[in-house]
Amino acid sequence: MNGTGKRTIISSALVIIAICLLLPIYNAPVWWVSLEAPNYPKESFPDGVKILFHFNGVFSGCELPDSEEVTENEVLDCVHEMDTINHYVGMYPIAAGGPLELFFSLFLVAMVVVMLVAFLVRRTLARILVMAVGFTAVVAWMALAYYGEGGLRFHSARYLEGRVTSLGEDASDDAEAEPLSPGEAMIARLKASLAESDAAVDTEVDTGVDTDVEQAEKIGEKAKSITTLQKAFEEDRTRQGTSGQTWQGNGSQLLTWHYERSLGRYFRDQDVLGPMVAGMVRAGNLLFGGILLIMVLLLVTARKPQGLFNNLLLLAPAGLPLYFVIEYSAWLWWYGHNMNEMGAFTLKAFMPTVFGQGKVAQFTTNSYPAYGFWLMVFFAALLVAAVLLRREPLSDEDDE
Repeated sequence: MNGTGKRTIISSALVIIAICLLLPIYNAPVWWVSLEAPNYPKESFPDGVKILFHFNGVFSGCELPDSEEVTENEVLDCVHEMDTINHYVGMYPIAAGGPLELFFSLFLVAMVVVMLVAFLVRRTLARILVMAVGFTAVVAWMALAYYGEGGLRFHSARYLEGRVTSLGEDASDDAEAEPLSPGEAMIARLKASLAESDAAVDTEVDTGVDTDVEQAEKIGEKAKSITTLQKAFEEDRTRQGTSGQTWQGNGSQLLTWHYERSLGRYFRDQDVLGPMVAGMVRAGNLLFGGILLIMVLLLVTARKPQGLFNNLLLLAPAGLPLYFVIEYSAWLWWYGHNMNEMGAFTLKAFMPTVFGQGKVAQFTTNSYPAYGFWLMVFFAALLVAAVLLRREPLSDEDDE
């Protein structure tokens, strides 16, 4: 075997390892943020009020304190705690940030898998076939999830869990109620937990899937989350006098309703929120079309394989860590420059700390990468190394 053949084999092995990393990257915490203050003592909050950013949602990073001085039986949900802190200065809830990115990230990851697999195929016609079949499958999957009735069952259980969690402590209460105190919130969480247990066996709610006992055991947490989301949607529509709107159970409806509810959790000025929701709906349709357009362009370019296109299949996904930092920074800027005037305190527009430690009022802020980010860096390094090892352009000679 000559040197070129050895490099090709090593390059392919690196790409296969990178493909295997995509699932852990999608589910791993990528970045974490915490707030520290005197009213959050280290004994109870060793890491402060901490949240974890994933590709499929934002989740609490708080854990039970390992201390003899403090005894806790339930972990505080620090996503809700941070929302409570932030709303006093007019900042919108965490769930208002990146709703489209969280939904479509699953399908973008699937698209990247198709691109990496296509890179492994050396024959031009075979590569085009792989890309055509793979992209068609991803588009069909995405269309069912975003526009199809009952489409949420085609999304990940972890994403749906995050949508349920971010509804807020008062998800089952009157929408006009005041935000709950920490003590009331804890009681509400316990009640919500019991309600969700009952919802899991409620067979009268149409979740888009068969809800008999056997099927519920197979679907598990996903069915429970869809059921909870449907009940919250229907309760909202009943309160607002729009109960005629039926539950479609797809991503488009979920994002529209959930985004509106997230924005209005503390601030309910429809003159402000209405245009924001309408803009998100338009952006969702544009993003769907944009992903489809990218796939078509990749297929067209694949008809004339050259070194640039061949490398693009790896170099574009290799920018994943950079894309995340840019996206994360942009949303932090949005939060700091789009504060609602209904906040209890007035705070000048500011840029929250992207990396490192900062200070906002009495709070010390921490913002650092989690292990998922370093998995992305490793993923990018594997792809760059694969490109360098396989520098020769793909040509039709490989078909012989």
